[in-house]
Amino acid sequence: MLDAKVTPFIKPLLLPFIKVLSRAGITPNQVTVFGFLIGITAVPFIILNWWSAALGCIIANRICDGIDGELARFQQNSSSAGGFLDICLDFLFYASIPLAFGIANPHEWGAPALVLLATFIGTGSSFLAFAISAERYQIDRPQFAHKSFYYMQGLTEGSETILVFLAFCIWPANFPIIAYVFAAACAITIATRVVGGFNTLKHVESLQKTKGDE
Repeated sequence: MLDAKVTPFIKPLLLPFIKVLSRAGITPNQVTVFGFLIGITAVPFIILNWWSAALGCIIANRICDGIDGELARFQQNSSSAGGFLDICLDFLFYASIPLAFGIANPHEWGAPALVLLATFIGTGSSFLAFAISAERYQIDRPQFAHKSFYYMQGLTEGSETILVFLAFCIWPANFPIIAYVFAAACAITIATRVVGGFNTLKHVESLQKTKGDE
């Protein structure tokens, strides 16, 4: 929900870093992998209850995630392979954070972590399932014209997820309630994507069939 509104403000802030990285010969894929490795380092920090360190890793991961795509466009080096790598590592990173909390305190945090992971599977699968058909039928989302994958907006996107991850680390004692509330928001996203995606694709297929009969 916030991604389209936040992105235009973030891009100008990243430009100086992008220019420096480009002059140094750094590739977008290198930034993607480095960002993932930094982000996944939050897992042992969470398990050890080193909240400030985990918070720093999550923030660094998101900065890298913003830089890699912009760097690819700056270098005119965007690719499907790079987009695929980015989305796979993003999903792995997203899953690792609630998993880490569940491991850190399985008695109190295990159940909410599992519920949140289940809803993450739903948002991720609805994201990718729609992307496959959307690209086939060339269904465009103008506000995400530079994304490597087509997808439907939802109540819970990348910006909201990261804000929740930061909240987990700032107020770890409140992890269960935050996790359950966000899981409920994810469930709404899943429902709207499934219904909206089904109706959109059904409409597009109907239009194409009508054109084929003419």
